[in-house]
Amino acid sequence: MSGPTTVRRGIRIGVDVGRARVGVARCDPDGLIATPVETIQRADVDVVARLAAIAAELGAIEAVVGLPISLSGGDTPSTQDARDIAAALAAAIPVRLVDERLSTVTASAGMRAAGRSSRQQRASIDQAAAVVILQHALDSERSAGRAPGELLGDGGAAATED
Repeated sequence: MSGPTTVRRGIRIGVDVGRARVGVARCDPDGLIATPVETIQRADVDVVARLAAIAAELGAIEAVVGLPISLSGGDTPSTQDARDIAAALAAAIPVRLVDERLSTVTASAGMRAAGRSSRQQRASIDQAAAVVILQHALDSERSAGRAPGELLGDGGAAATED
């Protein structure tokens, strides 16, 4: 059995879509580690325009959007919202929809372990969830040898799938 494979080169943004806020993360050009970027307040701005602007500012090759799926594998009330944002964003940049089950739970547990209270978490939990989503996608690509999730659109460029 061979060792770990490489991840496609290029910065990606990770997106955790919530009803009130959208968390954004990014990775380094080598796709090794995801880090927090920003929390977008949905009431304040056009979320898709802001996500496209962040992607352009960072020179991202794609966006990885977490798709909220129930533990049983079905849609949740937030699933269509995430799909809608992902579809709109796909006009600007290639988007991959990835299963985000337990991403917020994982992020919250990590923050608690680091000594942050629930109140202290509120301002950054969405970014932390976006980091979990993106890091999982990067790790999955590295171990499987192929890009994760479902590709939406081509962001104006030709995109191919195996």
